[in-house]
Amino acid sequence: MKIALLGYGKMGQEIEKLAMKRGHEIALIMDSLEDWENDEDRLAGVDVAIDFSTPISIVENIYHCFDANIPMVIGTTGWLDDLEKVQHDCLARNQCLFFAPNFSIGVNLFFDLNRYLASLMSKWEEYSVSIEETHHIHKQDAPSGTAIVLANDIIRHTGRKEKWVKEAEENPEELGIKSYRTDNVPGTHIVRYESEEDCIEIIHTAKSRRGFALGALMAAEWVIGKKGFFDMKNLLESQLFTASE
Repeated sequence: MKIALLGYGKMGQEIEKLAMKRGHEIALIMDSLEDWENDEDRLAGVDVAIDFSTPISIVENIYHCFDANIPMVIGTTGWLDDLEKVQHDCLARNQCLFFAPNFSIGVNLFFDLNRYLASLMSKWEEYSVSIEETHHIHKQDAPSGTAIVLANDIIRHTGRKEKWVKEAEENPEELGIKSYRTDNVPGTHIVRYESEEDCIEIIHTAKSRRGFALGALMAAEWVIGKKGFFDMKNLLESQLFTASE
């Protein structure tokens, strides 16, 4: 499989190393405006593009791939305001786009656990709920895309929160997300329910970027030949179905 890497930071480099171990070729790296000006025509020669770039460049990158008819796997976060339009255009133009705020298999199981716990805790209003997330200092968006998914699922399943807010909440209808940035932390997320008597926490801690890279490559391998808008739920369900055959 010939892969274009859009964004060549630490995640792009981790994907490159793992892709070669899995027998794939990194045919193109686009990491600057100059790269796009010089090499955009080479995009048509790849099988799939994987984007871990920046919130500023991601939407333009998407439409470059749509124009080249190249399936795209996106791990870049911080662009949710554009997601609805991009999804509509993807389907209208019969393109292929796979987006996940987090490609870790463990995090996506953590999402399921979070939804289940939120449903249980909906009956126990004496427990306040909050989220904390910690990442490396180079992460550009805060809160993280993963924290936002966790928050939206809690809002949906507890029935007693209306919106999430950065830092501490100011009224009972808000769900607070605290974000911390420190050196060399791939990603830690904590969901906490606390009463006067006790505290319940679920925690996911990434040990390295390798788990994210592996999930992105699995998604890239999976989207070949497909059209539509996909996420990790589609991938994981397909893997479970294959394993059960």
